Amino acid sequence: MADTRMSVEEREAFLADVHVGVLSIARPEGAPLAAPVWYDYQPGGEAWLLTGRQSLKGKLLEVGTPVSLVAQTEDAPYKYVSLEGRVSSITPLSIDADTRPMAIRYLGEQLGTAYAADSAEEGSIRVSITPERWLTVDYAKS
Repeated sequence: MADTRMSVEEREAFLADVHVGVLSIARPEGAPLAAPVWYDYQPGGEAWLLTGRQSLKGKLLEVGTPVSLVAQTEDAPYKYVSLEGRVSSITPLSIDADTRPMAIRYLGEQLGTAYAADSAEEGSIRVSITPERWLTVDYAKS
């Protein structure tokens, strides 16, 4: 069977592309929370996302919380990257530095700018995650 793992360069380029991620966070009781998220990642850096501090995600996340972030393709041959790490920082979000660039990443310039202008949520936070372990698959390699 062929080795379907991605190289460091492949996984980092894949994660830097636009995908809806799934963030998984342990909960004290019951199953982990798995929630779709917009995220951003630059190769060699940290992944980051935005959420409301009072959302279920926001209430579960603290600096040091272990999390997983998975991004995948929707079409064959399937690929995915799973980043496991810990929350390294939680800061109040900035519309100009955080929300607008994230919305433009996912929606394009015009819709992203409009979305950011309409989504100023008080108490929202930027959550950064330091990668510690990676799991990857690229079925095009098989």
